[in-house]
Amino acid sequence: MSQKISPLAGKPAPQSILVDVAKLLAAYADTRPDPSVPAQRVAFGTSGHRGSSLDGSFNEWHILAISQAICEYRKSKGIDGPLFIGADTHALSQPAFESALEVLAANGVDVMVSSGGEFTPTPAISHAILVYNRGRTTGLADGIVITPSHNPPDNGGFKYNPTNGGPADTDITKWVENRANALIEAGLKDVKRMPFAQARKAATTHDHDYLNSYVADLASIIDFDIIRSAGVHMGVDPLGGAGVHYWAPIAERYKLDLTVVSEVVDPQFAFMSVDWDGKIRMDPSSKYAMQRLIGLKNQYDVAFACDTDHDRHGVVTRSSGLMEPNHYLSVLIDYLYRHRPQWSSNAAVGKTVVTTALIDRVVKRLGRQLYEVPVGFKWFSEGLFDGALGFGCEESAGASLLRHDGSVWTTDKDGLVPALLSAEITAREGRDPGELFDRLTGELGRPYANRLEAAATPAQKAKLSKLSPDQLKSDQLAGEKIEQVLDKAPGNGAAIGGIKAVAANGWFAARPSGTEAIYKIYAESFKSEEHLKSLLDEAQKIVDAALA
Repeated sequence: MSQKISPLAGKPAPQSILVDVAKLLAAYADTRPDPSVPAQRVAFGTSGHRGSSLDGSFNEWHILAISQAICEYRKSKGIDGPLFIGADTHALSQPAFESALEVLAANGVDVMVSSGGEFTPTPAISHAILVYNRGRTTGLADGIVITPSHNPPDNGGFKYNPTNGGPADTDITKWVENRANALIEAGLKDVKRMPFAQARKAATTHDHDYLNSYVADLASIIDFDIIRSAGVHMGVDPLGGAGVHYWAPIAERYKLDLTVVSEVVDPQFAFMSVDWDGKIRMDPSSKYAMQRLIGLKNQYDVAFACDTDHDRHGVVTRSSGLMEPNHYLSVLIDYLYRHRPQWSSNAAVGKTVVTTALIDRVVKRLGRQLYEVPVGFKWFSEGLFDGALGFGCEESAGASLLRHDGSVWTTDKDGLVPALLSAEITAREGRDPGELFDRLTGELGRPYANRLEAAATPAQKAKLSKLSPDQLKSDQLAGEKIEQVLDKAPGNGAAIGGIKAVAANGWFAARPSGTEAIYKIYAESFKSEEHLKSLLDEAQKIVDAALA
């Protein structure tokens, strides 16, 4: 198994692969999902319900049903504060927003919509929920984020964030999913709804200035004084995403030398270079998708980008070009825990089981606790909320952290803050994060990592998610003794939905994707590329045997 790199990868998107937006929107309005077809049912993966109207997996009926289910869930839990809602720049996000508001207003929910119809990054919604709920014990707020993240232009996504501001836990999403599917099966007869124009004017619909509320509060988490005084020259590419209009106000308010490379918003995302598999994907951690900014790397001291809902970051340095997420996250943790003196000495570092083991080494050297959890940012929400975690991160470039004073900032991923921190690091350390990574690995060892993925049927995914340590017949991994075989995360004992085997100088993990019809094998070596290849080969044999 190997990823077949498309001949289009890294090249400008040709007309032939651009989505037909009119067709996409028509399918959203006209398609009726068939609940007897598994792919057309409401299904919350690791990050909400996602799909495309072109294949019947994301359309008006889905959103009406999910919105009604959320209204009923709120009522059952006594959640009666405002609901903060925001949408990104994907073509399906606006119609999904309209469908949701029609239901929320008809159910009498106080809804906070973005002033002037401005796009809203995921972290701005989490931030708004937490700021509103601060000091309250009743009348708590929650939220809905309308985004399929960095997924292709024909995708839509719909996510619920409860009162802790983070992604909903499985018990909530399962309840909402089951109720939404029951509503669809009953032909939506129990869905309350009013026309959009009426919903927009309803007494329960309120404008909220997400942009300025978020931007004005950034000084509580970023040291802008040091960035400004060091004169760090920065570039940002919003990749046509939800934070597209946030960057200029950030530069203006904090008097930064920050150039916004492009403010173009295009539902086809025709300005993107094509990702590894020939699809358009606004992934700031992909060297293929990030060609525009990589090409400008020598013009800036440090440059960065975010994905479509601005909950992931990508950092481009003069010294090393686009940094791999695992590399930058390691530098970021090492920096933050040395330069945030007000954080509790007990604030742990959170990472998922497939994030680099270099972080383990950094954390050990810092004298901190490591909190290792399954894939999914929801596992960090509680710790970020109560300050038990100073930082939580995923290998896919998702992270959030505490404010300077050790209080909560967001409990969902934030792409803007880690991006801006690359400038703070450059200013304070006098070197860019790429140079600091080289120094770090000189001290702690250099990781070589790769991730492979292959198509998997629902039955194969189910089999793989139930892999247990006793199915691993060998006690050796690429020539080293296996020290641990995990099917539960060491941090919280939750099932990792797959398996992870660890030796002294390497590890592999295999798990099915929560959002796509694929499985993934991750591996990392602290020896060499050859050792990494052996790890992947052995992992593949184990997966093949499990799926046989």
